[in-house]
Amino acid sequence: MDVLIHLFVGLHIIGIAALLGGFLTQMKAMGQGTARFVPGMLHGALTMLVTGVVLVGLNQAQDYPLDNIKIGVKLALLIVILGLVYVKRDEEKVDKSMFGVVGLLTMTNIFIAVLWT
Repeated sequence: MDVLIHLFVGLHIIGIAALLGGFLTQMKAMGQGTARFVPGMLHGALTMLVTGVVLVGLNQAQDYPLDNIKIGVKLALLIVILGLVYVKRDEEKVDKSMFGVVGLLTMTNIFIAVLWT
């Protein structure tokens, strides 16, 4: 079961890489006011959501201790990110502040995962 958990952790990291990578590749365009949410950002956020839910289930099945508050905060941030990216995914350009909020929430989610113990 631990191998399965590690596999889904790897997939979860790939999802965050797609979301953050999509944001970082649009940084120059954000400065020019022409940034847009690329499809990889949506797919990365969806990958994070699915793998995160699976990870919670697998860890509960193994009776590993879980911090439900941490998981709830991370889920809430991810739902906001996913909602913003999904709603604005077809627009040619996105407002700088909204694009920046998605990047900030993504990085906040990363730091919560790493630093909240």
